[in-house]
Formats: sequence, C-alpha cells, structure tokens
Amino acid sequence: MIVVSADTLRRQLSSIFSSWGVSKEHVDQTVHVMVETDLRGIDSHGVGMIPAYDKHRQEGKINPTPDIRIVREKASVALIDADRSLGHPPSLKAMRLAVEKAKKTGIGMVGVRNSNHFGAAGYYSLMAAEEGVIGMAMTACSSPLLVPTFGREPRLGTNPIAFAAPARRNKPFALDMATTTVAFGKINIARRAGKPLPEGWALDEDGAPLTDAQKAFGLRRLTPLGGTRELGSHKGYGLAAMVEILCTTLTGSWFMSRDPETGEQGKYNNIGHFFLAIDPDLVREEGEFRDDMDRLMDMFRGTPPADEGRPVMVPGDPEYAAYEERKVSGIPMTETLYEEVRAVAEASGVPFLLGN
Repeated sequence: MIVVSADTLRRQLSSIFSSWGVSKEHVDQTVHVMVETDLRGIDSHGVGMIPAYDKHRQEGKINPTPDIRIVREKASVALIDADRSLGHPPSLKAMRLAVEKAKKTGIGMVGVRNSNHFGAAGYYSLMAAEEGVIGMAMTACSSPLLVPTFGREPRLGTNPIAFAAPARRNKPFALDMATTTVAFGKINIARRAGKPLPEGWALDEDGAPLTDAQKAFGLRRLTPLGGTRELGSHKGYGLAAMVEILCTTLTGSWFMSRDPETGEQGKYNNIGHFFLAIDPDLVREEGEFRDDMDRLMDMFRGTPPADEGRPVMVPGDPEYAAYEERKVSGIPMTETLYEEVRAVAEASGVPFLLGN
C-alpha cells in the first residue's frame, strides 16, 4: 500500500477538478467530502471514485458549470435540480435545506434529480446529526448491479441507506450501508489488490457464486444484502427497491439512467437522491432524545462479546477510529489506484502530486 497525506490528496483532487472547469466553490465542496470519506476508511467512495468521475466527464455526463436550483418547495419539502452537476454540491445543499426545514417544522425532506454519483451517503446523514437532528440519506445509481432474489441479471444499483442520530456524550450513531451484500467499490478494491472475493458477494452470468474479483468487476452482478434467499436476500432486495422509489420515482429521476420514453440508456445519468432530517427536540423535550441515545449506545457496547478480543461496536465506531488514525498516519492506496489517479491527472493536464 502507498500512503498519502490528506492535504496532498486534497491538492491533487482540487487540481484535477479545477482543470475540468469546475468552480472553486464546487471543487472545494466535492474534494472535502471525498477526502473526509477516505479519512473515515470508506476507501470505495473517496479518491477511488476519481477514475469513474473522469470517465463520466469524458462522456459529457458531468456538467462542470451547473445551475443548481430549487424547482419545488413547501414548508417541509423541496426538490432540487442538479443540472448534471457532480453529485456532492447539490447533495450538500439538499441536506442543509432539509436540516433547516426540520428545525422549523420538525421534519425536512429534500429530493435531488438530474445528478451524478454523490460519494458516501453517510457523509450527508452525519451532517444532520452534527447539527443535532436525525439524518437520513439515500441514492439511486446510474447502472444496474443488484441481482434480485431468484434472478440472474442485475436490475437495481447498490442503493445505499445512511442514518445518523445525535447523542450527548457519544459521537453520533452513524449507519451507512449498501443494500447489496457489499458495495461495488469493495469489488473494485479487491480487483486492485488482486484478491479473491468471499463467496456470496457476486454472481456469474448464470446466477452462481463468483469469487474472481476481476471477472466480477466486469460482470457487475452483486447479491442483495443477505447473499442468498435462505440468509435473507429478499430483504436486501426489498430495501433496494424502497431506496429506488424514494430516490427515483419520487424525484422524477431516470431509473438506471434510462430514458423513460425509449427505455434506452440516456445521454446523461440523471441520478436521484433523497434526504430526510427530523428534529427530535420538536418531538420530545429538549435534550431527552440525546440522553436516551447515550443510554442506548452504552447498552450496545456493554453487550458481552462472543470473543473478548472483539468488543461489540455501534455503527460509526470503525469509521471514527479510522479517522483518528488516518488524520495522523495518512490515507492508504493500492498501487493500482495510485496509477489510476496518475493517469487521470495526466489526462487532465495537471501535475501528479501524490508522489511528492
């Protein structure tokens, strides 16, 4: 593994996005989300996404100078059109608006349409928790990856669900999960590292388990959360469908980026996102929710472990630990990703800074 500092990674990503003609405001926002994601140990959704973003840019799917605007708005709800922006800036705008509405009315829901990949869903739900409110974030995807239970062809994306809730003594509860058994980025990480996949992550053309990471990366067929029907894959499939409804059907986005009139792959991605914020202090007396969250998380961590060397954790604990470590030691990258970033930098006409 090659280790780079967060500051160096910020400079590299900023130079790449700036060369694409992205505004400084949107560069700063996008880079911040990506690097924070890497610092939290979510390697599949930070700098690891830059080759895909570059591909979408070259295909004309990303608009570097978008007009991100609110197209519908009521007291507790709103809809934002991202105008084919990188997914991070409209998502930040959406969650901030959802939090603002929640603090006024108790609940805020903001949808985004006509967007692109927005990074890690958990970044946005945690934004809300850090403002003292409950946050949820979900997104649809631009290409099919999830094979429905009993199927052999993909029909949905990884369709993640992120949920965060504030406490008083503890850091926020922070769940961020794909509705596939693993995120597709984990397949890419295994491919870059030359490692086989655990059985149950991916399927071949006939719907049989596949462990070859390189082949799985090309076939793009992931199991729903649970892996098999016997282990509950129908639940992961159902959750993925729920996310699709909230992100795509509700916002008027394109299902799997397919033109609704022709059913063919559209010229643009038109991905939909969904953001929800709830102010617990408008539901209960001020502070009661946070106190009870502390009690709940303390109870989870106090569970007797099956293995004394592996204590019970609360969602968010691994990411908080990774953040503390990586802000000091740096962000690890495989040699494959390192070279992929070099190629993007060269194609963008900017210096490769990670080797400095």
